[in-house]
Order: sequence, then C-alpha cells, then structure tokens
Amino acid sequence: MSCNVNIQIKMAIIAIAIVIPLSSIAVYGTDSNQRFVNIDNSRLQVISSFYPLHEFSQNVGKEKVDAILLVPVGVEPHDWEPTVKDVQRMQGTDLIIINGIGFENWVDDLEQSGYSGEIVDTSNGILIKTHEEEHEDENHLEGDPHIWLNPVYAKIQVQNIADAFSNVDPTNQQYYQSNAAAYIKDLELLDLKIRNDLSNCKNDFIAFHDAFSYFADEYNLKQHTIISSNDPHGEATAKTLENIISTAKKLNIKVIFAEESVDTRTSQIIANEIGGKVLVLSPLESSSDGTYISKMTKNFENLKEALC
Repeated sequence: MSCNVNIQIKMAIIAIAIVIPLSSIAVYGTDSNQRFVNIDNSRLQVISSFYPLHEFSQNVGKEKVDAILLVPVGVEPHDWEPTVKDVQRMQGTDLIIINGIGFENWVDDLEQSGYSGEIVDTSNGILIKTHEEEHEDENHLEGDPHIWLNPVYAKIQVQNIADAFSNVDPTNQQYYQSNAAAYIKDLELLDLKIRNDLSNCKNDFIAFHDAFSYFADEYNLKQHTIISSNDPHGEATAKTLENIISTAKKLNIKVIFAEESVDTRTSQIIANEIGGKVLVLSPLESSSDGTYISKMTKNFENLKEALC
C-alpha cells in the first residue's frame, strides 16, 4: 500500500514539474536589429528560419551569401512569430529558407503580404509517410516537422538549398554545388557511423518529446516519448508518465533523455524511479553551441550509451 502511495506522490510531482515553462530557454535578441548585421548587396541575401537551416545555408553559400538567422539562438522556434521588424527585413531578402511541413506557421502571412523573393521549402523531395503507412505502435505521424534530425533527409535539405542558390545566382552555381557536395559527404559519414554503430544494439529509447521519429525510422529504432506531441510545449499527464515508467521497466531501459532547452526534473524523476540516468538528446531547434554535425554526433554517442 505504501508503495502505491509513493508512486502516486511521484506522479503528482511529475505532473507539477511538467507545467514548468521552458525556463531555461535563453530569450534574448528581441530587438531584431541585433540579429541583422550590415549587408553586402553584391551577395545573395538569405534568411533561414531556424538554426540547422542557417548552418546548412552557411556551408553552401559561404562568402557568396549574407546568411542571417531569423529565430535567435536559444529561442524555441515551434511557436515563434515574426515581429514587424522581422517581416520588414524579410521583405528585402532574395531567399527565405524554411523547413516546411507546417513548421513555419507564419509563411502564409508573409506570402500574402507580397513577398517578392523566393521561399525555399527544404522538405521538397522528402517522402513523408502517413500514419496509415506506419506501424500502429509507432509515434510517427504525418506532419511531424523534425526532418533535419535524420541525416539522410538533411542531405536533401542541403541540396535543395544549393539548387535554390544556383537558380537565383547561376553565375556561382558551380561554387554552391561544390560546397554542398563537400558538406553532404560529411553528412554521409555521419549517417554511416550511426548506421554501423547502432545496428546491433537495442531498439527502444525514451525521448523527451516526439522529435526523433524520422531518425528512429532511418536507423530501425523505436522512439517512446514523455511528451507525446511534436511540440515540446505539450503536456504530459500523470497517466502517460506512469506508462513511460512501466515501459522503461518492461524494456529494461536505464537512460531517460532530456533536452537542453527544457527543465530536466521530469526526466530525472522518471530516471530515479527506474534506477537509471538522464542524458541529453537534442532536437537542435534552439542550438547555442557546436555545429549540426557535432551536436548530432553527441546525440549519437548518448544513444549509443543507452542502447549498446
């Protein structure tokens, strides 16, 4: 009886902890001018919606483009909305690089406002499975935007950016395509490393929110989540957390993953309940240090510790 009471208390603690706002997010750079540096009009003017795409654009364009990050580093991009200054700045650019799949909910308003540049949807050419095409026991749903977390899809995103730059600035087409090819080789090495090293390991892992479905599909893994939505702002009930604890015990999972931009106490309470530990699995949405490849490599190393 005391054991049941103890679990109920922990469930209550978890339920309280989960409503804590994303207090660790560094909200800064609210003045758009702080993020927009002086530009060289001889270069392509490029704005990328959030961090991974900004890095992809920099690797493809290098000194031939002025690459600007729209959502500041440290700010969660899921529900971000542009200010009037942001919209004015976007109106003066040649290209706006977006993830697509509904991730940038402000794009329709921008198009309606008469934006004359090119909006580059980097999800073009990526086949998104519908819910019916997935196994019933998987969390992956149509409309999940987290394609950048699959290195194979990231390669397509990089190529889409290179093709867009080449179309707008054909004089430097060879330059953009060469840079993209070199970066794609680095992504291929990352993909090969992950594929080889995880191939003989366990399959089940517990992520904080539903961000790693495409990654899991690619590498034959199965993602379980604390927050069931594609957005880390989602709510976890005491019942779903109880189910996660039960799943972890049943599958002998000893690592609970957290994210760097959310409070880790929820993951820690679950880890304590199963006698496990907490590691970070970053969705790279508001990355503040490292590169795409270094952050994905760290994700892979933490997954390897959990699964192998």
